[in-house]
Amino acid sequence: MQSHSEFQTPPPGCLAHADGMRTSLHGPEFAAAPQAVYESLRQHGPVAPVELAPGVEADLVTDYAMALQVLQNPDAFARDPRRWRALHDGRVPLDSPVVPMMMYRPNSMFSDGATHLRLRQVVTDSLAKVDMHRVSRHVDRVAAYLIDQFSVRGKADLIGDFAQVLPLLVFNDLFGCPADVGDRLIVAISSLFDGIDVERANEAMAGALFELVALKRTQPGEDITSWMMEHPSRLTDEEMVHQLALLIGAGTEPVQNIIASALRLLLSDEQFGAGQHGGGVLVEDAINEVLWNSPPIANYATHYPLQDVEVNGTKLAAGSPVLISFAAANTDPSLSASRQTFSKRAHLAWGAGPHACPAKDPAMLISIRAIEKLLNTLPDIELGVPAETLTWRPGPFHRALNALPARFTPVRREQRASVAGGGQAAAAGSAAAQEQQGKRRGGWWSGFLSWWKV
Repeated sequence: MQSHSEFQTPPPGCLAHADGMRTSLHGPEFAAAPQAVYESLRQHGPVAPVELAPGVEADLVTDYAMALQVLQNPDAFARDPRRWRALHDGRVPLDSPVVPMMMYRPNSMFSDGATHLRLRQVVTDSLAKVDMHRVSRHVDRVAAYLIDQFSVRGKADLIGDFAQVLPLLVFNDLFGCPADVGDRLIVAISSLFDGIDVERANEAMAGALFELVALKRTQPGEDITSWMMEHPSRLTDEEMVHQLALLIGAGTEPVQNIIASALRLLLSDEQFGAGQHGGGVLVEDAINEVLWNSPPIANYATHYPLQDVEVNGTKLAAGSPVLISFAAANTDPSLSASRQTFSKRAHLAWGAGPHACPAKDPAMLISIRAIEKLLNTLPDIELGVPAETLTWRPGPFHRALNALPARFTPVRREQRASVAGGGQAAAAGSAAAQEQQGKRRGGWWSGFLSWWKV
């Protein structure tokens, strides 16, 4: 196997910089055709040099077996970004768009050893108390509310009007957020996703979460925030805020992308009936296809070698970021003969090892129920543009559509009570006011609460 130094020219199709021999994972070219980039990266072997943003270098694992080796070996590969030498030495621009996703925060994702075990146990024990029947009912209610906002129009952007907002509203319920705190969280998180005034959005999110924690200290309830607070590990307020921020980010952006990508398949791919929807198994199959071939978090799980290590002739320096390409590992050609016989859980979309996603079951449930509710409520829904014209958001970490326009037969106002579900006739009657409230991102949570109480 060749080492990096033996490559004198970029491999065919590679987006490498001529001087640094690193393949760019930012920009529209990568977003448009990531699998072509992964294929060229495989010419380096199981690990390839990449650039995550201007001036931010890393190595990317594209091999399934190597990915498991890194993910399952915390004694050799740490997760704490305080080991990131280039950032420490000032060789990484602090205003780089990828630094917020990679910098240290005192949460379970960016910790190792006993600290990681303590923080993760709080999360897993609290998630274990979640009533999945309650989650199902709440997803149905939230989906009905969102559909009620756009169903009269006969068209919608299934990301901005549905997939992006739904997991935020579901998590607001799971966290026990009052109306004003939930509204501020949605504004802040949506701004972070969209890259709008990120510094102010971070401050707003932290402020809302500190307020939520203070509230639950005096008024605990049947919610994740209260359960985490009551855990024997006795998290401080700061630790609480960082764990909640992690859960929000990890529980909303990936679910949004799963819902959107699965809907794209269900509404366009002949394998899934090209819009002829057929029930829960079909939806789950579409989601499984997404998790294998277009995972919502495509490249992440940054690790730092504890000492210099050589992999098939490639030197990984201690303290240099090594990312896992879940997308490339899942499509590793060495798996092609056996992938179909693998368990549905064999893909790496949820990670593996001690840092594997602890919320994969709720995430799957939310995704399936949301899609089923949409397709059952609007049975003639179809893409509003040709599937091949859809575009993807640039960025090294995610696989996310920019928009997903759809059209369907408009639902008349007198029909909207059935869209909302039993007992919501009065809410449907005040549809115009609800629409105006829903259009203001800051009113999504309070709008939903008002809608549901009518």
